[in-house]
Amino acid sequence: MIKVNTNGCDSFVSKNQYNEFVAKAKDALAVLNAGTGAGNDFLGWNRLPSETPDSLVDECYDVVNKWIEKNIELVVVIGIGGSYLGAKCAIEALSHTFASQMNTCGPKVVFAGQNLSEEYTAELMDLVQTKNTACVVISKSGTTTEPAVAFRLIKSYIEKTYGKKEACERIVAITDKARGALKSLSNQEGYKTFVIEDNVGGRFSVLTPVGLLPIALAGFDIKALLAGAKEMEKICDKADDNNPAIQYAAMRNALYNNGKKIELLVGFNPKLQYIGEWWKQLYGESEGKDGKGIFPASVNFTTDLHSMGQYIQDGERTLFETVITVENSRRTVKIEADEQNLDGLNFLAGKNVEHCNRMAQLGTKLAHVDGGVPNMEVSIDHIDENYLGQLFYFFEKACGISAYILGVNPFNQPGVEAYKKNMFALLDKPGYEAQGVELRKRL
Repeated sequence: MIKVNTNGCDSFVSKNQYNEFVAKAKDALAVLNAGTGAGNDFLGWNRLPSETPDSLVDECYDVVNKWIEKNIELVVVIGIGGSYLGAKCAIEALSHTFASQMNTCGPKVVFAGQNLSEEYTAELMDLVQTKNTACVVISKSGTTTEPAVAFRLIKSYIEKTYGKKEACERIVAITDKARGALKSLSNQEGYKTFVIEDNVGGRFSVLTPVGLLPIALAGFDIKALLAGAKEMEKICDKADDNNPAIQYAAMRNALYNNGKKIELLVGFNPKLQYIGEWWKQLYGESEGKDGKGIFPASVNFTTDLHSMGQYIQDGERTLFETVITVENSRRTVKIEADEQNLDGLNFLAGKNVEHCNRMAQLGTKLAHVDGGVPNMEVSIDHIDENYLGQLFYFFEKACGISAYILGVNPFNQPGVEAYKKNMFALLDKPGYEAQGVELRKRL
C-alpha cells in the first residue's frame, strides 16, 4: 500500500494547522464522493477501478493478440495531454531502460501527436517505413490540431502501404461514443473503436482504454494495474486520518497556505521520470485557475541535484518537495573492491548501488529541510503494474480533494483554449480571419 510520510514538514506546519486541513480534506472527500461539487459531471474516473468490466480488459487483449498474429513491430499511439501521458508514464516505468537497444520481443510503442515539431514528425515517418506498423489514435473530437495532423499523416501512410482494406485492421480509435470527426471516420472506415466516456476528462483517463490499450500493447499486465487502482479506491474512500489521499492533500494545502507556492515532485529512480510529466498535467490543469494553485514542477535525483540542487538548497523559499520513494529495487548490483582504490570508493565495497541511492535520498532530505524546503514522501514498495495503478488512483483522488480545498473546479481547463484560438487565427483557419489580422499587427 502507498504510504505518506509528512515528518519533513513538521518544522513548517504546526500540528494544529495540519489538523485543520485534514478536516477540510475530509469535507472535500465527502463532496467528491457525493458528487455535489463543481464539475461533478466529470467524476467517471472516481469509480473506474471497481466498475471496469473484465470484458473491456479482454477487448484490449484481443487487439494485442490480433496484432501479434500480424507480426506488428511498431504501434504509433497518437494523442496529446492526458491522451498520451499516462500510457507513456506507465510504459517508461515498466520497460527495461535500454529496451530500444536490446532485442526484446513484441511490438514497440511510440508516441505522436503530442507536438507540432516537423523534425520529430519527419523522423517518425522514417521509422514507420522500417517497421510493420499499426496505429492507435486517441481523441474525443478528432479535430485537436496536434493529433489530427499526426493521424492524417500516419493514416495516409498505412493506407498507401497496406491498402485501404488492411488499414482498417491496423487502426484502432479511442474516441467519443457517438459524435465527433474521429467517431464519424471510424464508422465510415470500419475501425475498431473504444469509448472515452463523457464523464472522464483527459487527464483522469489513464485507467480507461486511453491508457489501458497502449500499456497492454507494450506487453504489460493491465489486470494488475487495475487491481492496484481498485485497492487504492477502497483505501482512499475512507474519511480517516490514515487515508493517504487525505494526508497528501491536507499537507500540500497547509504548505500552500504558509507561502509554499511551488511543489517539486521528486524521483530517485529514472524510471519514474514520466510520472512527473503526467502528474504536472493532472495538478496543473486541475488547480491552476482563478488566480490560485500550487505550481507543479518535477526533478529527477540524484541527476538534477547537479543542476537544480543549488537553487533548491539556497534559492527563494517558496518550494516544497514531494518525493516518490521506491522502498525495494527489483535488481541488485554490488560495488566491488578495487586493489588500487584510486577513486577512494573502497569504503562502499560490498554495498548495493541502491543503498547508496537511498543514503543520497536521506541526506538530501535533511539538507533541504535544513535549507527551508519542506519534504513529503509518497512511498511504494517497488515498481510494477500493481503499484503504478495505486499511484495513478492515489494522485487522482488526492487531486480532486486538494482542488476542492483550494476552492476551484478540478475538472475544467478554461485557460487551455486561449493558445488554440490564437494558433487557429495565425494558421488562417476558416472563421478566424479577422482575429488573425489583429494578431499579426501585434507580432
